[in-house]
Amino acid sequence: MSIVALGINHKTAPVAVREKIAFNPDHLTTALQEMLAAVQCREAAILSTCNRTELYIVQDGPVELTQQRLVKWLAEHHNIPASTILPSLYVHHDQKAVNHMMRVACGLDSLVLGEPQILGQMKQAYSQAKAAGSMALIMDRLFQRTFGVAKQVRTETDIGASAVSVAYASVNLAKHIFASLEKTRVLLVGAGETIELVAKHLYENNVGKITVANRTLSRAQGMAKKIGADVITLAQIPEHMSKADIVISSTGSTLPLIGKGMVEHALSKRKRQPIFMVDLAVPRDIEEQVAELEDVFLYTVDDLQGIIAKNMEGRRKAAVQAESIVNDQCDHFMSWLRGLNTQDTVISYRKQCLDNRDLLLEKALMQLKSNKNPEAVVAELATKLTNKFMHAPTSALQSAAQGGELDKLIYLRDIFNLDQEL
Repeated sequence: MSIVALGINHKTAPVAVREKIAFNPDHLTTALQEMLAAVQCREAAILSTCNRTELYIVQDGPVELTQQRLVKWLAEHHNIPASTILPSLYVHHDQKAVNHMMRVACGLDSLVLGEPQILGQMKQAYSQAKAAGSMALIMDRLFQRTFGVAKQVRTETDIGASAVSVAYASVNLAKHIFASLEKTRVLLVGAGETIELVAKHLYENNVGKITVANRTLSRAQGMAKKIGADVITLAQIPEHMSKADIVISSTGSTLPLIGKGMVEHALSKRKRQPIFMVDLAVPRDIEEQVAELEDVFLYTVDDLQGIIAKNMEGRRKAAVQAESIVNDQCDHFMSWLRGLNTQDTVISYRKQCLDNRDLLLEKALMQLKSNKNPEAVVAELATKLTNKFMHAPTSALQSAAQGGELDKLIYLRDIFNLDQEL
């Protein structure tokens, strides 16, 4: 059995490549089920963000064959030649795969070192895999341990001490372009976590007016209410574009929402007054050709790297401590995984039983040496041994019964021979 992590990210591929294999969240359940069948793996999860697409699987076959199947399925699913993505792919196996997942969740592999959004995206990937039925014991335990590591890193280091993120960098760049944000009008496209963070930073910088455009008005209204913003539909973007000094977009759309013609028309109404635009989406929300317009300053997620780099020194120091935590927790998980081996499980169980026996026996012998009634000592030893050995099975049986887990309950009854006559 092996754990495999395969993917591309901002370090290995530009936006033009990353957007070709980004997964639509609405179709992820189907994709997971297709991947299980095509790759012939036991468990699977998919993480797809603007900066990375990664496939995580648990499988029993040869790793090389599994890798070939993963690449083939990924290319066919997105209807692109495998040669388009092969140069940008990385693959990690077993301990390196576990270590990679933990580093990703902690923000140690992010465009913005230590950014917190990736943990929420990892949790979403976990939930989607659970809903799709593509996750079982190994992957579930790995994700849970990964979340625990991320929490420990946040608590014990300063990895997230400074407000550095793609959203923060976007607002910071706007502050450099405009003398003051207090009189600027902003159009935010989307209402997801990234745009919500952008809105928060803009609000804290006393921006003049914010309008939020989203496919679902109810989702946008909840966010807009907190910052006093207006809400419009995506179809209303063209008529509001000319009123915006700043446009920042991050949606899950598979096609551009803002085209060159739309922006040209807006510029003519603005009498060539410039527009600052940031496209944080992958695939892109704003057509690449918009950058050709003279009065538009268009930036993508890749363009923000230089700005972000200036704010990273403190996080780099914290990252050294975080890496140590990740390595330790990775070792703990791999020890648990190795413990699933049948022989190791039997040895571990026998050792636990013998340790309990020796501890209680030592106490009983000490009581006998102090002239305590032998019958009372033996009775107490028998009771304590019985309670020790009954505790874990009893807890498991109660938990299964209370949770209505009939299959588990039957399994446990079988293990303890509860249905056999004495």
